[in-house]
Amino acid sequence: MNLRAKWEAHASQWIEWARAPGHDSYWRFHRDQFLQLLPAPGRRTVDVGCGEGRLTRDLKKLGHRVIGIDGSPSLVAAARASDASMDIRLADAAALPIEDASADLVVAFMSLHDIDAMPVAVREMARVLDHGGKLCFAIVHPINSAGEFEQRNADSPFVIRGQYLRAFPYSDTVEQDGLTMTFHSQHRPLESYFQALAEAGLFVEALREPSVPDYAVHSEAHQRWQRLPLFLHLRARRP
Repeated sequence: MNLRAKWEAHASQWIEWARAPGHDSYWRFHRDQFLQLLPAPGRRTVDVGCGEGRLTRDLKKLGHRVIGIDGSPSLVAAARASDASMDIRLADAAALPIEDASADLVVAFMSLHDIDAMPVAVREMARVLDHGGKLCFAIVHPINSAGEFEQRNADSPFVIRGQYLRAFPYSDTVEQDGLTMTFHSQHRPLESYFQALAEAGLFVEALREPSVPDYAVHSEAHQRWQRLPLFLHLRARRP
């Protein structure tokens, strides 16, 4: 079963998880950190891997003329039902139903590590960007997906027992506030993403490794992630 099929299998879990206000990092801090990376709204924004549409809806509120793309029929249906005025399309990220050079911004928020053909998807994102257009993405930081803290205390050692430098699939089942979600993703070293950007002809403008902000720390388990990054944010440009 590929990653797209796995996310379709857990679509109902994700919809409930993603739409619980204040439930996960998106609401507490991650969305706001990521939005700082984005340029101002332009003529077209494409949200690749939009899922049930929470970021797509937020981008629309900020003035973006946005098209949402996802490969899960259940998530696309949920995104359309949440706002019938949004343009949400069921499609493979490796074959975007978007015209060449027709967007000035492509967003991939926490989706590239959930796409099997990531390098092909990046080339597609570059294809739909106009000259000077930007690709902004967020991923699970590769150091995060490669290892783990041994304990939940703030000064717990972080250990990588496997190989950081090779790609491998992984799954995490998380329980919080009575909700459960299984995340299926692909670990890739940072080099893999930079190689994909280079092959697509994109130039990196900004890279950030945001930590959990002080206002979102409510336990020692959260404090651990002020020592190491949970996520990686990147902005690239088509010259």
